[in-house]
Amino acid sequence: MSDVGSDELDEGSPDGRYEGDRNEEGERHGFGKAFFPNGDMYEGDYKNGMRHGQGTYRFCNGARYIGGYYQNRKHEQGVFYYPDGSKYEGSWLEDLRHGHGIYTYPNGDTYVGEWQSNKRHGQGLYHYKDTGVKYTGTWVNGSMELIGEYVFPNCRYKGNFVNNQPQGAGSYVFDHGYEQHGEYQLTEQVIQRNTIYSLQLNIFM
Repeated sequence: MSDVGSDELDEGSPDGRYEGDRNEEGERHGFGKAFFPNGDMYEGDYKNGMRHGQGTYRFCNGARYIGGYYQNRKHEQGVFYYPDGSKYEGSWLEDLRHGHGIYTYPNGDTYVGEWQSNKRHGQGLYHYKDTGVKYTGTWVNGSMELIGEYVFPNCRYKGNFVNNQPQGAGSYVFDHGYEQHGEYQLTEQVIQRNTIYSLQLNIFM
């Protein structure tokens, strides 16, 4: 579920060729097209020389952003198509994924939920396409934390999570109605000077 390779790309400087409206000061103002030296292209609204309003920015590597701008930065609602095949559709704040949004990953996984400063943060649902498993719950700075729920094909686990792993009190509920309550604990093992952490479920009968 990593977002590596899908970070926002630097957008072109004001240099390059421009075709469009200008204000009395000669600044780009209104609707126009800008062609940047690196091969990027922007078509949309300008205000006082800056991208401001609705527009489409096409990167030379194939990435594309369609949506709102505020003083040259992606803002409010927009869709970003990344060069690795992933896509984000949702809210932006100062060039960052922020608010509610849907991220579709190159492998088909999806995340629907809240974002803060480009990271999954708040309440959200992550769906693993290959297995059909779903996680819904709390995210903190991109990691599963606090209370969450895994939904498997034949059962579900609900409990506390720490750094993407179950830890603390939790329970399994199976489709036929059987429930298993317990507590996940991190157990430390030292193998050839490498410390390995494993999860152990202590079952309460």
